[in-house]
Amino acid sequence: MATLAEVLEARTAEAAPELVESISRDRLRCYACGHECPIPEGAVGVCKVRINRGGKLLVPWGYVGALQCDPIEKKPFFHAYPGALAFSFGMLGCDLHCSYCQNWVTSQALRDPEAVAPPIDVAPEQLVTEAVRLGARVVVSTYNEPLITSEWAVAIFKEARAAGLKTAYVSNGNGTPRVLNYIRPWIDFYKVDLKSFDDKHYRQLGGRLEPILQTIRSLHAMGVWLEIVTLLIPGFNSSDNELDRLTAFIASVSPDIPWHVTAFHKDYRMNDPENTTPEMLMNAAAIAQRNGLRYVYAGNVPGRVGDLENTRCHNCRALLVERYGYFIQSYRVTPKGTCPDCATPIPGRWSRQFDGQIASSPFLPGGRRLRTFNS
Repeated sequence: MATLAEVLEARTAEAAPELVESISRDRLRCYACGHECPIPEGAVGVCKVRINRGGKLLVPWGYVGALQCDPIEKKPFFHAYPGALAFSFGMLGCDLHCSYCQNWVTSQALRDPEAVAPPIDVAPEQLVTEAVRLGARVVVSTYNEPLITSEWAVAIFKEARAAGLKTAYVSNGNGTPRVLNYIRPWIDFYKVDLKSFDDKHYRQLGGRLEPILQTIRSLHAMGVWLEIVTLLIPGFNSSDNELDRLTAFIASVSPDIPWHVTAFHKDYRMNDPENTTPEMLMNAAAIAQRNGLRYVYAGNVPGRVGDLENTRCHNCRALLVERYGYFIQSYRVTPKGTCPDCATPIPGRWSRQFDGQIASSPFLPGGRRLRTFNS
């Protein structure tokens, strides 16, 4: 019986030339993520899915490991097409190994024998056709780390753009200048998971802090709409000092970047910390606001964090978008993307009008077996 690694190697294509270079007779350097792995012949990168075979870098292609339709608020994006349906796909593999990963079934599939997410073969145009059929407005690469499968995402995003859809990454942000330049023409929104502001903590997760910070700076400079989320884990990244440094950094890039601080709950292999309380989230939000961030949100505990689920004008404090969890209760942003009370432009990517919300909770398109893609 074939191993998962063998199954996935049969579903590969050659890497984009921009994301690979030869550094010796039998070694290639991959630029899909911040590890910039030098990969010997016959070996894989840290991600476990980019392979040097015969002097060519083979990368994931032609399948999904997860597919779901989410309200865009789940990503979370609060300043990009509120209420829109986000057609969300993922492949397998990750360049980090977070012990609390909530998508470990896909992200850790090559590391953890208990993670089982068999690939489903599909073509980019089939995915986009299904997205359009379901009424999605955004196609999102998520669930595993999208940077390490950027060639596949770009192929899908080209089809999505042709169909009039927006595109997005939900990512750990461990990028490189090359991969960001590669995806830039085809991406509209980008969520970075800023897990900590301590390099030691990042090394525990299998990465480094600086590449993530550089990705945040670069995305903002490129004009990609950027939102940042931090999962607040008691005892890991929850100290006032760390939160002060983290939010001051975001504000130094731009005070208009929305920051989502979300509640941890025990998951995967991290069962020691207590679950995050609403009070912890509100304390983190207060630190961010003191540092000048204009749009601060608290998530994963609907109805228990006061006004921190809502969007208010940073100038006059008028209520613009009222939320309960992923559900949009009211929407007042003007067709020009401004506050209706004081005409202040509100940073984000807004629709000309609010088209309602197809779903305020996730669902699987076509049921558990994706009938559209299986013969």
